Amino acid sequence: MAELWTNERIKPRARVLIDNDFAGDPDGLVQLAHHLLSPSVEIVGVISSQLRPGDGWDKTGDSVTEGVRLAREVLELCDSNVPLVAGSKYALTSSTQAAPSAGLDLLLAEARKESNLPLYFVCGGSLTTLASALLTDPTAMAKVIVVWIGGSEHEGFRVAPGTTPLEYNTSEDLVAARVVFATQGFEFWQIPRNAYKQALTSRAELAVRMNVGELGEHLYREIAKVHEWHQNDENYNIGETYYMGDSVLVLVTALQSSFEPDASSSDFDLVPKPFMNETGGYTSNPAGENFRRYKQIDCRLMFEDFYAKLSLKAAVEGKR
Repeated sequence: MAELWTNERIKPRARVLIDNDFAGDPDGLVQLAHHLLSPSVEIVGVISSQLRPGDGWDKTGDSVTEGVRLAREVLELCDSNVPLVAGSKYALTSSTQAAPSAGLDLLLAEARKESNLPLYFVCGGSLTTLASALLTDPTAMAKVIVVWIGGSEHEGFRVAPGTTPLEYNTSEDLVAARVVFATQGFEFWQIPRNAYKQALTSRAELAVRMNVGELGEHLYREIAKVHEWHQNDENYNIGETYYMGDSVLVLVTALQSSFEPDASSSDFDLVPKPFMNETGGYTSNPAGENFRRYKQIDCRLMFEDFYAKLSLKAAVEGKR
């Protein structure tokens, strides 16, 4: 089985460019590893994006550089040499001015390439790079399928008690998020908070299923650090579960159906894209183009595929 998985019989069906705040919640590192282990997509690059100033996750004061370091560790464990670049260190301050960065240059270069494979730009953090690209070259971005983990619940969806009004990834760059929701002319898939919070694992599950091989052990240690961090916080006990929301980016791109490829095992609706208001909520825009708003996530396929790939990788390493 391990030999079958590592050969080249599974060819890429799409290109994927990854943008995530790797210095923050380590579910971004899990998503990166899972994408790199998925042969049905060609990873064309990785961008490290910023955390908001004063964010508790930021342990160094330079979250973009720290994110590059953490992402590079995963790339090395996956024997990958795909381009890894820095995004902007700062959120947008204007809805009309892009933030220059190596990440923006990489996104536009990939968007402008001629290829038989569609390009997915998957975002697990802020939308700074995406908004900058839309402000710089909207024509090139018209060919890109954008998938974002982020945004608060839309009207009619349940909000858990105690939930913050401003969703986390939105708060990293509210100006950029508002630019994205106000811009038409590109394909946009949103996995809002009510959907990504379904990607829930337990610490015991991760200890048994993820903690396998050098890569799995590394990722498990990164998540264990978060539990240890919060164990000493009397005001914030996270219990025995952990969100893996960023992994949905893998589910809807790499794990599409075999015939008529699509993210068929998860449920979404197609509705006019609203505007995002100054509080991170939504304002109706009947003239907006339809966008995908995910409602239900196939966690079984997503997690079991990742655990299986970790085990197969560990088996191959054991035979070297």
